[in-house]
Amino acid sequence: MGAATADNDQAVIFTYGTLKQGFYNHRLIQDMILAGDAAFLGIALTADRYPLVCGPYRVPFLINIPGAGELVSGELYAVSRRAIALVDELEGISRGHYERLPITVRLPIGGEEGGEEGLVVEAEAYFAHQSFGEKMWRRNGEKGICAYSSDEAVGYVKRKDRPQEITFLDQIRIFVSSTMD
Repeated sequence: MGAATADNDQAVIFTYGTLKQGFYNHRLIQDMILAGDAAFLGIALTADRYPLVCGPYRVPFLINIPGAGELVSGELYAVSRRAIALVDELEGISRGHYERLPITVRLPIGGEEGGEEGLVVEAEAYFAHQSFGEKMWRRNGEKGICAYSSDEAVGYVKRKDRPQEITFLDQIRIFVSSTMD
């Protein structure tokens, strides 16, 4: 595997939220790295602007509206096709929470964030499901963030600590129909 490529048995994924280093769900990526099913490729920045917002429980959502929002900072990983199923499960692909879609990102020259120069990489990212993505963007006042940071994560509630009597999709529906604080 090259510095920013993956072969046919791997997918390249762009992580922008709780899967990043230092955040709660990164343990899944760490386990995959230890098992030889993932490799860190570098810090990356979206090649286009996208909305990145927080939803219920401070869960981050990248919204598939290219050209809106900000250039979003994240991390790039090569992940084996068999391990990508684990990430799909975490992200609720089959439950309509997120969609794994193509995205173009840049690995900044010298690893420095900022600027539009760098190696262009085709990857996949977990976007908010189309059934609520635009509503989530409007609910956030069409204002996004450029990075899910420790400040943005204050108030994040782990899945196991969320109410179990209501589905996450129902929690999202309540969130998008509420007004901003």
